[in-house]
Amino acid sequence: MVHVEAARRRRLEPDARREQILSVAIRLFGEKPYAEVSTTDVARIAGVARGLVNHYFRTKKDLYLEVVRVMLTVPAVAVESLSAGEPAERAEAIVNWFLDVLSRHGTTWLAATSAGGMAGDADVDAVIAEAVDVAADGVLSAFGLGEQPTEALRGMARSYVGLAIHTGREWLQRGALTRDQVHILLTTTLLTMVDRVFPQAR
Repeated sequence: MVHVEAARRRRLEPDARREQILSVAIRLFGEKPYAEVSTTDVARIAGVARGLVNHYFRTKKDLYLEVVRVMLTVPAVAVESLSAGEPAERAEAIVNWFLDVLSRHGTTWLAATSAGGMAGDADVDAVIAEAVDVAADGVLSAFGLGEQPTEALRGMARSYVGLAIHTGREWLQRGALTRDQVHILLTTTLLTMVDRVFPQAR
């Protein structure tokens, strides 16, 4: 059995091994504050040597930054996979994707958006700001507004992303809103911005 398990571990490709470590880190940083998670814990649960964690992510902070980046950054494929339908369909797809992420990784997403005990750290703040920029650009691209947007247009899109983040917290953290209420708020607001607000900044 030991030999079989060892062989299974060796068969994992480097990318798969990295994703395995990252997946464990996403769970642990969602369950505990930054200070209470160690790379030793991550390695043990992932079934790898701690040196391998350091090989892929160097330090615990680098691993945490990657967790924050993954939790907050909208992947390009999420935008590219949107159907070429009406604005309402695109808004639905964007908001549903966002809410599905929150449903699957709510605790880690909350930790990431609040910097998980690392608030004020320049590197963490930079990753969060970059993720907000990427999300804003994704929103604009989804509605055909991504080509050379003005700073005002990007600012408006970032404001929408900020609304989405705070609305997500109202749902997951405070329990003040249901998923359906968040869905209505975000889709209606996005469609209004696309129709009436974004054109003012083009």
